[in-house]
Amino acid sequence: MIERIGSVVVPIGVALYAVLYLGVQSMYEVFQVTPEQAGIDQSVLLGRLMGTLILLLLVALPLLGIVVGVIWLADKVTFGTVGKLMNAVRRRPWLIAAIAALWSGATYWGLLEVLGGADLAVKVVVAVGLGVLAFLVPFRLLRRKPAGRAGMKVLIGALSGLGVGFLLILQMINGAVEVQETGKANDLLPLVGFQDQWAVLRSAENDKPLYESRWMMLLGESNGAYVLYDCDKMETVRRSMDKTILESIQLNPEREEGFKCGGLAEETQTAEATGQ
Repeated sequence: MIERIGSVVVPIGVALYAVLYLGVQSMYEVFQVTPEQAGIDQSVLLGRLMGTLILLLLVALPLLGIVVGVIWLADKVTFGTVGKLMNAVRRRPWLIAAIAALWSGATYWGLLEVLGGADLAVKVVVAVGLGVLAFLVPFRLLRRKPAGRAGMKVLIGALSGLGVGFLLILQMINGAVEVQETGKANDLLPLVGFQDQWAVLRSAENDKPLYESRWMMLLGESNGAYVLYDCDKMETVRRSMDKTILESIQLNPEREEGFKCGGLAEETQTAEATGQ
C-alpha cells in the first residue's frame, strides 16, 4: 500500500512544486516585478514552499488513512462485497483506462481556469473530450505490462499535481490583486511564501522620514535594494538598502473595514483632471 501510494504522491509533489514557481512569477507580476528582483530565487522559494508541502502532506495523510479505513469498514460490513467489486473493476482494463483518462482530462480544468474565457459547459466538454481522445487508448495499452501500469500511475500523479497547481496559481493571482487593491493578504499567500510585511522608512543619510512616513509593503530585497509597494499610490519602487532604515516593521497588519489602496493616486488624478 505504501509503495503504491508513494508512486503517486512523489510525482504529484514534484509537479506541484514546478507549477507553484510559475504561480509565484504570476503573483509578483501583479506588482510589476519578477521574483528574482524581489530576492526570490529557486533556493529561497524551495525553503518557503517546504512548509506548504509539509502542511499538504500532513493534511493528505489523515485523509488517506480515513479513506482506507472507510473502504476496509465497508468491505467488512458488506461481507467482502466491496473488495470483490474493486477486484472486478481492476480486471476490466478498458474501464480502468476510461476512469484514468477522464481524471487526466479533468486535471486540465485548472489550466482552463487560468486561461479563462470559457464557460462551464465548454470546460467540461474540453476536459472530457481531451481525456477520452488523448489518454484512453494509451492508458489501455500501458495496462498490458507491469512497467506500463507503473508509468501510468506516475503520469496520472504528475497531471494531478499540475491540475491542483494551476488552480492554486489562479488563487495566488487573485490574492495578489487583492493585496494590490486592499493592502491585505488572504490566508493562502503566506502559505506559498508571500511576505505580508510592512515598514515605515527613514533616510539613512539625514534620518528624515521617507514617503511621508506612510506604511510601505516590503516585497523583498535584491542586489542591495529594497523592493517596496506603495499602497497609497499603487506603485512599486526600488530603494537602496544603504540609504534606507526600516524604522517600524509589522507582519500581517489589520486593516479597518472598507480600506482600499490608491487614495493618493486618486487625489493626483483628480487634481490633474481639475487642472486640465
